[in-house]
Amino acid sequence: MTLRTREVGWNRGGRLVVDGVTLEPRAGETVGLLGPNGSGKSSLIKLLSGTARPTSGAVTLDDASLAALSRKDAARAIATVTQHADTVVDITVRDIVALGRIPHRGTFGGDRQADTRAVSEALARTGLSDKADELWHRLSGGERQRVHIARALAQEPRELLLDEPTNHLDIRYQLELLQLVADLPLTTVVALHDLNLAAMFCDSVLVLKEGRAVAGGAPADVLTPELIAEVYEVNATVRTNPGTGRPEIGFTPGRVPSTAAR
Repeated sequence: MTLRTREVGWNRGGRLVVDGVTLEPRAGETVGLLGPNGSGKSSLIKLLSGTARPTSGAVTLDDASLAALSRKDAARAIATVTQHADTVVDITVRDIVALGRIPHRGTFGGDRQADTRAVSEALARTGLSDKADELWHRLSGGERQRVHIARALAQEPRELLLDEPTNHLDIRYQLELLQLVADLPLTTVVALHDLNLAAMFCDSVLVLKEGRAVAGGAPADVLTPELIAEVYEVNATVRTNPGTGRPEIGFTPGRVPSTAAR
């Protein structure tokens, strides 16, 4: 079992930002959420994380309603990395990663040995062991994103949610970060803008437009010129990379009129 949505909808402030979306990841796969700005990607991440509650449908974890779980129980299973996570306090990398252990602490604290082990393993997996004692504001953008993923891994979750984790990173860090995510033994849902990055690293994709799911499946099956024209209103060419077998997408100047795209 895993984290799922069934015909989920969210009416936020009188606007339907998620409209009847069903998402059923296979355990251990990386799912890319795609779509233009305002399509509902971040809103769906909020519903999956439990920070927002649906107005219709259901979000479930192991077939139980996510809303029925305590915050602590949900946090032990689900970790989230948001777009703009930051801190004004200049603390060390190790201290930030250790925040991921909060869900495992009880009234009288937690298991210090387990906490130390989980933090050390998270730092090692993200390649940050040698940065553990460095201060947050001395890190590069790519290193900061890895710190937030390490903090999420220290939670020892089964499910990982990432909202545009590659925004504002140069291509090297985008590739390194998504390779790291794809290699994790977790069920991962990641909202992305870049179609080529999704094609390279995601096992499956779900494409959203105006809050609705318009296509889902393997990137090679979903990311067609017709689908891209319909959703993004741009002309695209798609070829198969002979080395990876995955689709590569190129774009040509000029916008596809919305009426023509449909």
